[in-house]
Amino acid sequence: MDRKSVEIHVYGAEVLCPSCVNLPSSKETYDWLEAAVGRKYPDQPFTIKYIDIYNPPEDESIKSFAAKVIEEDMFYPIVLLEGEVVGEGNPRLKTIYSELEKYGYKAV
Repeated sequence: MDRKSVEIHVYGAEVLCPSCVNLPSSKETYDWLEAAVGRKYPDQPFTIKYIDIYNPPEDESIKSFAAKVIEEDMFYPIVLLEGEVVGEGNPRLKTIYSELEKYGYKAV
């Protein structure tokens, strides 16, 4: 079955957010999430990108959300799946998996 490749964005920064002490860094969360989703849904397409909120790429929607994270003091890392927030601060795999399955992903 052909399915659309779901896009996952992990927004964060090198420095841990003040409320996130003792949690993994944003980059560690990105690496962990990429591996976990790949294991749970092998051979099912997804794209995952890490976005540094202090140095976002030129894409206007990404820059705008990165600015929002800073302005609103959101807890990062923040995980967006197809543009919807599915995790903030300490994202839960169960929530992310549930969202992926809404797009037709099947666990093995």
